[in-house]
Amino acid sequence: MEEENVFYLERTKIGEILLQYNLITETQLEEALRFQETSDLRLGEILVELEVLNSTQVAEALAVQLELPFIQLDRYQASADAIKLVPKNIAERLHLIPLIIDDEGALLVAMADPLDLPAQDEIRTLTGYDLHVAVSGTDDVNRNISRIYDLTSTLSEALTETEANAADIYTPLAATTATANPDDAPLIELVNNLITNAVRENASDIHVEAYELMCRVRYRVDGALYSPFEYPASLHPTVVSRIKIISGMDIAERRKPQDGRILTIVDNRHIDLRVSSLPTMSGEKIVMRILDRDHSFVALEDLGLDKDDIKTVEKFCETPWGIMLATGPTGSGKSTTLYSMLKKISKPDINIITVEDPVEFFIPGINQVLVNEKAGLTFDVALRSILRQDPDKIMIGEIRDGDTAQIAIRSALTGHFVLSTLHTNDAPSAISRIIDMGIPPFLLSASLSGIMAQRLVRCLCPHCKEEYELDDRTCEQLGIPAKTHVYKAVGCQQCRNGYKGRRGIYEIMVIDDDLREMIIKNENVVDVREMAIKKGMKTLRRAGINAALAGYTSLEEVTSATL
Repeated sequence: MEEENVFYLERTKIGEILLQYNLITETQLEEALRFQETSDLRLGEILVELEVLNSTQVAEALAVQLELPFIQLDRYQASADAIKLVPKNIAERLHLIPLIIDDEGALLVAMADPLDLPAQDEIRTLTGYDLHVAVSGTDDVNRNISRIYDLTSTLSEALTETEANAADIYTPLAATTATANPDDAPLIELVNNLITNAVRENASDIHVEAYELMCRVRYRVDGALYSPFEYPASLHPTVVSRIKIISGMDIAERRKPQDGRILTIVDNRHIDLRVSSLPTMSGEKIVMRILDRDHSFVALEDLGLDKDDIKTVEKFCETPWGIMLATGPTGSGKSTTLYSMLKKISKPDINIITVEDPVEFFIPGINQVLVNEKAGLTFDVALRSILRQDPDKIMIGEIRDGDTAQIAIRSALTGHFVLSTLHTNDAPSAISRIIDMGIPPFLLSASLSGIMAQRLVRCLCPHCKEEYELDDRTCEQLGIPAKTHVYKAVGCQQCRNGYKGRRGIYEIMVIDDDLREMIIKNENVVDVREMAIKKGMKTLRRAGINAALAGYTSLEEVTSATL
């Protein structure tokens, strides 16, 4: 024990490490040291108390000082065998989490205080294993104890119940049936934990996928999928049945795709999940789209638009009549853009009505209509009805067919401003898409005000992004000055693979007289694009390059998202 303490004392002081990594200043260190003279707290604890650092930063510095691994627990998938060795109440008391039994046969433990030798001795005695210690932030440990223990324990209990009804939990999924009761408490907790953890991760989607022997859960965070959890295939039918029950699907129907909806509250946030089931060779796949009603609205100024683009969009918002289209693939932020515009437009003297499937966000002061095809309330039926409701502005969730497009055109030509979305790769392609739906070019020319194509790109982590100079050839290809500096993704404990969050890049085409004439003549998309660029339109690629030059994202992210 004494040798171990001497070993720690001989190491570089944590204050010097914090200074070396520019996490604190000399003045802040001196202030903390003065505070420490009359306190029993450690230097790191004092800096957290003074709000100079957070517990994660202190833990990273401590890991450097002690030459121990640092682990961010938010996405860590702990081993069930390790969790069983240490009861939850002991983990909470000692501020640690058992993670895995490693290749050397030792128990890897994440500790908020790796210098707590009595706690380590207690875990060795309790488990009978040698310990390998890793460092995690105090807040990180406290936040993840319940997540890791609850998910592991509910899975274990659910498997126990399934084993009582199945001879072999590794029987291929296609050969199993939903023999377990989907209302059993462990199943309820397991599904609830999967949803709760996804919301806390700020995931946009949850994928529950079936394979021959194992199934996996994947979360889409910042546009990228990762797998935090797997479970045996024998449990999948009951997991699917539970999700179907709470989303209002038919649990007896496993041969056809179905859609459902779940309304729930997680950490006082009202969450709306749109659920889709799809039969596959190994069982049904479930995808849940997560909509956070309380935090999903984004102000127009926060969408990632350039200053000149904000002015253009604000002019669209002031347009008395016409059609404004937002285009892009699924998940590119089209609805968020339109909601931001509606919020900008909304005033007591303006009557705004939307027709949506589904209604993603609720905005006070706006009349929102939910399409219900089973009841006969389709897009075209709803649009014909709302035209008799004296609307000033209309939002159509998506122009899907010729009937919807015709009503939208008619609404615009009779003095209404119409907002809608369309699935096309860029702004000029939206013109040919609408014409392909059967709309005469002269009507489209007379009603179209503008088109906004968009993509979402991941933002570089501000804590670890690294500046570098582009080579001359790349600068020439991108059309930017030589020796230009940009940033690249590195990766740290504050982010995922160097990225944190997303922002939009936009291609905005304002329809003027020259473009209207080209639409009437039904000229090809390439010529329309060239004319729009001459008129000042920034392409998606150029908007992405501008975002990279400003340090918001990387060139690699831009090239993967645009052409």
